[in-house]
Amino acid sequence: MPALTRVLGAATAAYSVTIIAAPKVLAKPCGLTTPAGDVTEEVRTLIGGIGARDAAIGLAMMFAAPGRPLQVALAARVASDTADALVFGNGLPDRSARRKVAIFAVAWAALCAASALVP
Repeated sequence: MPALTRVLGAATAAYSVTIIAAPKVLAKPCGLTTPAGDVTEEVRTLIGGIGARDAAIGLAMMFAAPGRPLQVALAARVASDTADALVFGNGLPDRSARRKVAIFAVAWAALCAASALVP
């Protein structure tokens, strides 16, 4: 588990820092930009919170001690992605964005869960 899980943690942390710095990276595929393509302060705040949560989980996946601590970090990642799939998959204003974001979140959750099975 550790090698792939730690790589996925690094990818999670890097993407999370990216969306905090540039919320449009997440807002655009979610259909949460304005007609002009901008990100409102409310959406920026939401994405910042998601990014901070995911950065913390990604760092935990990278640096947690093997065994139970790493399993807990990985479980947090899978649970967060599953919740994102449910919330965004049902709540985004654009139907095609709902489907696309939900599929991506479920795929990432599955990949992270599968990493527990890889030595």
